[in-house]
Amino acid sequence: MTFFIAMFVFFMIFIFKYIDDFVGKGLEFGVLFKLFFYFSLTTIPMALPLAMLLSSLMTFGNLGEYFELTALKSAGLSLQQIMKPLIISTLILSVGAFLFSNYLLPYTNLKAGSLLYDIRESKPTLMFKSGVFNNSIEGFSIRVDKKEKDGNTLKGILIYDHREHMGNNIVLYAKEGTMQETPDRMFLNLTLKDGVSYKEFIGTSSDLQTRPLIRDAFKEKVIKFDLSEFKLRRTREELFRNNYQMLNLSQLDSIIDSLSSKRASFANVFMDKIEGAYYPKTSVHMSRVDSIGTQNLNLISFDSLPLNKKLSIVESASSIARNARMFTVANLNNRNNEYTRLLNYSVEWHRKYSLSIACIVLFFIGAPLGAIIRKGGLGMPVVISIIFFLVFHILSIIGEKVAKEGGFPPYIGMWMASAVLMPLGIWLTYKATRDSDLFDITIYTNAVKKVFIKTKP
Repeated sequence: MTFFIAMFVFFMIFIFKYIDDFVGKGLEFGVLFKLFFYFSLTTIPMALPLAMLLSSLMTFGNLGEYFELTALKSAGLSLQQIMKPLIISTLILSVGAFLFSNYLLPYTNLKAGSLLYDIRESKPTLMFKSGVFNNSIEGFSIRVDKKEKDGNTLKGILIYDHREHMGNNIVLYAKEGTMQETPDRMFLNLTLKDGVSYKEFIGTSSDLQTRPLIRDAFKEKVIKFDLSEFKLRRTREELFRNNYQMLNLSQLDSIIDSLSSKRASFANVFMDKIEGAYYPKTSVHMSRVDSIGTQNLNLISFDSLPLNKKLSIVESASSIARNARMFTVANLNNRNNEYTRLLNYSVEWHRKYSLSIACIVLFFIGAPLGAIIRKGGLGMPVVISIIFFLVFHILSIIGEKVAKEGGFPPYIGMWMASAVLMPLGIWLTYKATRDSDLFDITIYTNAVKKVFIKTKP
């Protein structure tokens, strides 16, 4: 129950985030169903740890609230023995979470990402509003004075034809018209009635003075508009397949090894390229210097050259230096981009394992915490779960962001949240095993009284 509630919450966040991208585009129900289904699966890495925390806290909270934990302990069972079946269940779920993250999640990310990209790139459906110019159709600007309730009849239609790219040289106006899509929904037939068309000819320079014009009155005229650009066009999924979120562990290992070896050999490759292109060690010029000899070389000094030769040499040297600098900057940018890619792939590699460990860590926080507070239901457990999950989520986001920026290694960033909360889970388990009244306010008030209040003998 808590898992599907968490999935629904995160799915609604997705809806509010991307609703502007697919509203008003006339998407079919099947396309929307696929999009929502794929993105509901992508919420599992966030929903599962929260569900694990909340469900374990509610379960042991109910056991404590109705004194069932007390009855079990009085029968000689320790808290660890009571938790043993759920620990086994948690381990099984963690293995399933790893398998999902490694095999199924890359596939759903590929499907969801490519479909969302296509939806974003598609145009909104063709809609005419009264008194507003519509420029959705390529090469046309259309305005209607009024649109009837049937949705197909238009009044006062004004059309500017810009397909010749000569300005507003072609204008059509009709008192009335009807629009009808073809059965395959690829074209729109606009039937104009009682109208007139104007066309100016500006072929030569003399036309700018005389402004020749053709005026054509018509009783009925049909214009066919191409609607194929408004349809959803699917991009090849191979274009998105190398994204780090759409790869499994073996694919990530292969790319990480390739990028690491490329980064390690970058300095040597760069020096070979820049020396070969700009500062050659062995070239025709060096051989000529060796053949001249040091004695003859000293006779040719820079100061003895004429001014035009000096300027030519300085300009040539400056050009070589500028080109070498541009080459160096371009290579450094390329190296930084490759390093950023390496960090992204490394972060995703650790993410495959961090989801499974997060489920275990949050279980060992929720279960003992529920045994301590002894409150079940959706009240107090929900509040406490949200607090701990926010801490976990904030630490995860900070660690991932700093790791992707190169602040510290990816394994530290991706495991920081689990490393911080694991000692808390161990401490809570220890306190719950000893039946500690951790949230009994009287313990803390009595301690304050002992310090600040002097009691009479």
